[in-house]
Amino acid sequence: MESRSRRRALIDDNSPSAGVVERRDAVGTADDVQGLKFRPSDGNVTEDQDLFMGIKVRRKDSLHNDYKGDYIDVPSNQFLMKILQKQGEESVLFADKVLKFTASGKMKRRILLITEFAIYIIDPETDTLKRRVALAAVDKICLSELSDNFYAIVIPTEYDILMASTRKTEIVTVLVDAFKSSSDYELEIVFSNRFVYSAGGELIKEVQFEEVEGGVKTRISRKEE
Repeated sequence: MESRSRRRALIDDNSPSAGVVERRDAVGTADDVQGLKFRPSDGNVTEDQDLFMGIKVRRKDSLHNDYKGDYIDVPSNQFLMKILQKQGEESVLFADKVLKFTASGKMKRRILLITEFAIYIIDPETDTLKRRVALAAVDKICLSELSDNFYAIVIPTEYDILMASTRKTEIVTVLVDAFKSSSDYELEIVFSNRFVYSAGGELIKEVQFEEVEGGVKTRISRKEE
């Protein structure tokens, strides 16, 4: 039986496909403007703020980073601003390019926006809003206990999202804080070196992590019944 750790807390990041070895130096992923506020996080991650509680193997460069929040200059992108304003959003908590895994296992570069109320996934090549997920619909986030960039956002009423980002710690921290500020619900963070997620329809996939020399080996495969 696999060991599983559960904490209501926060996270870390990386980006490959099945059987890839992720190096520890990480794979790259990448003010009011018309009534929209862009908030940086509250500075460095301190010991008290670290939601990993010693479970997660952390990269040295992820322990005391200054969080910026907006890494893609959202105010300069008219398409992104139009999406946010149309949805009545008043603030952007996080914005950056990430890698998203499709149901077929392909990696697609996407823009991830996090606001006080929702998660937005946008195709930067076609300026298309691919998905909007209300934060209230999110049940938990799954991560490994190792030093990688993967995280799965579990949404029981829809299909889940598997992504990778070198700013995973900040992303999870922002999501947890957004839940705390918008409701009494506490976002659950599950740590396990093997977890499953719904890739769409009845397709269930399993992500496995293994520490190897030079990094972390990650394998994504269809979960057999």
